[in-house]
Amino acid sequence: MQSYWTAASTRLYNTTAMLKTSAYRRNNQRRHMSSTRPLPFDRPEPLKPPPAYAELRAREPVAAVTTPAGKPAWLVTSYDGVATVLSDPRFGVVAPGAKTTGGATLLQDGEPHQRLRRLVGAAFTTRRIEALRSSAQQLADEQIIALTASGKPADLVAGFAAPLSIAVIADLLGVEITERGRFRELADAASRADFLADGGAQTAEHAWTRFADYVGELIATKRAQLGDDLLSALIEAGDGNDGPLDDYELTTLTLTILASGYLTATNAISVGVTQLIAEGRLATLATCGTSEFDAVVEEIVRLQIGQIGEAFPRWAHTDIELAGTRIRAGDMVLARLGAANRDPDRFAEPDRFDPHRVTAQKRTGRHMAFGRGPHHCLGAALARLEIGIALRTLARRLPSIGLHGDIHDIQWIHSHADAGPIAVHVTW
Repeated sequence: MQSYWTAASTRLYNTTAMLKTSAYRRNNQRRHMSSTRPLPFDRPEPLKPPPAYAELRAREPVAAVTTPAGKPAWLVTSYDGVATVLSDPRFGVVAPGAKTTGGATLLQDGEPHQRLRRLVGAAFTTRRIEALRSSAQQLADEQIIALTASGKPADLVAGFAAPLSIAVIADLLGVEITERGRFRELADAASRADFLADGGAQTAEHAWTRFADYVGELIATKRAQLGDDLLSALIEAGDGNDGPLDDYELTTLTLTILASGYLTATNAISVGVTQLIAEGRLATLATCGTSEFDAVVEEIVRLQIGQIGEAFPRWAHTDIELAGTRIRAGDMVLARLGAANRDPDRFAEPDRFDPHRVTAQKRTGRHMAFGRGPHHCLGAALARLEIGIALRTLARRLPSIGLHGDIHDIQWIHSHADAGPIAVHVTW
């Protein structure tokens, strides 16, 4: 089987090679001669974005920065600016001139990307997500029992959020109950592999290759006996114009679903619970109505996106002016969702936890926690379902839950894919 890590590495290599062209070097020199700010910015409050975002949004909503890798980029912090970068076709997720390794990833632009989204979207239906509700609730109830049985204090991440998240994804893909232990073991190894650590590249390649081989076996089994699950639907997806998906595409899409869903949902649940405990609101979710509860979930999502992840970098495909700043073709642009979702021009008192603002958002524009434009998150409905079930279950079963220790003692991990707390110790 072709190495999926090799494909990802080739894509990274080609992108890096493009950045070293003479035209880009001139832009690099020009920008380093001007005033730039090194990333990442300090974040003194664990549940809030860096204060620098608000300062830049007010004075310089498109600012020159230097990435942790030493590359020049533009940082966009206003709601309108971020919306433009995410939705305007003049910005893409692939650098102009970069070669691609095939049509197996959603991280591409134009028709190849649209084809994959049509196929995945046709399988990733509202009906399919809603059908998971009953089993997801059962999984959450079972995980609460396991969490409390482990004794106090307990780790909310390892004891509840992570196992619930991976179990829901396994259910979504149609992984048999007897295989879910192996599925989680391989998924954990791949998700935790750090590309950038000493010796990490080799470890990551091995972990992702092992998981890709397993997914290949799963696809072969599904082809022989289709079921009522997402993977079976993806195998059957396509018509004369768009399909079918080959095994390489199916494997890569499955890995994408895992990478984007497992860590993100785990972090969203962990940070969401921490946010509600800090606000003193978790126990109230046990009895609130559906519309009020949904509004709480939306407000959690709005506030936490900057803590658990950001949008993939974009590249300008042509010269363009954004908020009075001239961006040139080939420039890297970082659209900060965590800054946009706290823009006071869109959200009154944006740092305040206020579920009632949902009505106002309908008039002024909703949050962009799940992105916007052609690359908006296909799994938004699944994320909302998982977060909602997790929060409601904790509120009903452990209404007295609280942090064991201070919120500032929580340690965070920042990987190539996502960011979140290493552990959240709780008691009740």
